[in-house]
Amino acid sequence: MPGTELTVTVGGGTVADARAVVQVLEPAFGSPLEDLPATDDVTVHTARFARDPARGRSGSGPSVAGRLSGAVTLTVQGSPLAVATARETLRHAFTAQDRGSVSGDQEQEWQLLLEP
Repeated sequence: MPGTELTVTVGGGTVADARAVVQVLEPAFGSPLEDLPATDDVTVHTARFARDPARGRSGSGPSVAGRLSGAVTLTVQGSPLAVATARETLRHAFTAQDRGSVSGDQEQEWQLLLEP
């Protein structure tokens, strides 16, 4: 589905943790639409991607696992294709525990816990 958006919300970590998540997703989705805040006084970080994952760069996933300072909660929301791509990409880079998912007519939401 062209023009698919993926929204990723990272809670419970630092801005460096949020950036680590975004960097892992960039090979599949390109750069986020906005920059993340530069300070750690923000408790929830959100990144939005607009690239269709079917048109993303090819490859088997990130070459280096992401590094986190501690456990973070993550919500990934978008089309089924975008969420499936994000799920696979994140599972290759981090230790991830499923916390549940919700499927709608044209959108899915997936919650998980990422651990260092």
